[in-house]
Amino acid sequence: MSAGRPSDYSTEKAAGICARMLNRHPDGRLYSLRDICRDPEMPCESTVYLWLSKYPEFSDMYTRAREDRAHMAADEILAIADEETDPAKARVRIDARKWYAGKLSAKHYGDKVTHAGDPNAPMTFNVITGVTRGND
Repeated sequence: MSAGRPSDYSTEKAAGICARMLNRHPDGRLYSLRDICRDPEMPCESTVYLWLSKYPEFSDMYTRAREDRAHMAADEILAIADEETDPAKARVRIDARKWYAGKLSAKHYGDKVTHAGDPNAPMTFNVITGVTRGND
């Protein structure tokens, strides 16, 4: 009978997951959590997500690793812009990394929202639904 996947939390296992998130797969891409959890020596994804909600120190390490991944994606943008010879391919690769970095670290790479009105007044939004047409 096999022992199954590990599910007992340890700081070492958590740190190992976060370290692997910052390593590259042989094909050059970063390891995803899914990739890491495919290793039979690692817990399954659902266990990792349980640990994130249960162990604040792991949540902090994981958050830091994801922010570091955002910085890595931003650095890759410069390399792609300098090295990729196909402009269409470069644009797709750069846009994917910009989106990814913005999701992982909105504070650093997300879209900035500004409010130009009175800072003490509530914000209001006008929502327009439907299709707008010309002078029909």
